[in-house]
Amino acid sequence: MTSRPTSDEPGHGAGGVDALVAALEESQRLGFLGERPMLEAIDHARAYSDAIRPVAGTVIDLGAGGGLPGLVLAFDRPDLEFVLLDRRAKRTDYLRRVVRRLGWPDRVAVVCADAATASQLPEAPFDAVVARGFGPPRTTLGMAAPLVADGGRSVISEPPDRNRWDESQIADLGVRRLEQPDSRVVIFVPAS
Repeated sequence: MTSRPTSDEPGHGAGGVDALVAALEESQRLGFLGERPMLEAIDHARAYSDAIRPVAGTVIDLGAGGGLPGLVLAFDRPDLEFVLLDRRAKRTDYLRRVVRRLGWPDRVAVVCADAATASQLPEAPFDAVVARGFGPPRTTLGMAAPLVADGGRSVISEPPDRNRWDESQIADLGVRRLEQPDSRVVIFVPAS
């Protein structure tokens, strides 16, 4: 069952939940998000919110694209700072406008750059790295793992009914997988 974000409390920004949903629907119309029904897409992004619950500090969304899961996370977690990173200027220009419209420019930065340069950002290392539809598993985790601060985590989307992670490759990257009840995302933490 999918649910609409419900909180319009202070801290969520201008326009609250309706403005968030409208921004994501506009992103979908522009072709920055897939055709999945928006409430389902938001519900999937909520799995990331649950996975970063213990996180404090700064979160980076690698390949932020049209704003999922980054915008939903920023809505759900007004206590965190976010970096939405994508290498396509058209998408980051759109995300910058949305962040201003939602009233979040003081805590959500939008960066147009390749993910390979994320370690050079002033906010690095990050308390959490999230990725959805970024690339093949090894590539995604290989980019995310070095960006995570001690005690942080990488949260990566998992396709339905599929475990695509080779345990030997995970160990080679210096991370270990955490068990979690939500099979829509996978959580990795530094192995040490």
